Amino acid sequence: MKDKDFRIHIKIDGRVYPLNINRDEEERYRRAAKIVEETISSFRKMFQDNDNQDILAMSAFQVALRYTEEQQSRDYSQFVDDIKDIKDDISDFLKEKEEK
Repeated sequence: MKDKDFRIHIKIDGRVYPLNINRDEEERYRRAAKIVEETISSFRKMFQDNDNQDILAMSAFQVALRYTEEQQSRDYSQFVDDIKDIKDDISDFLKEKEEK
């Protein structure tokens, strides 16, 4: 595992969070912070009367939902299993046909 040798400061909802990260991961951390900040800003505009807790909770939920959607779109295991089942069905059919 690489040492966390680089310190950055991420600002989320007006608060600064110092993080020790690997230098090669800086862009990913900054993009993530930007996504969170944009999501919070969007919810603040839509729900101006809600308190901070509601805004932050809905923002966290939105980011998590996007993450799960992305993960699901990359999950090919069910597709691979379906293809294997079809292949097995075709093989069984061809074997039965040869036996007749």
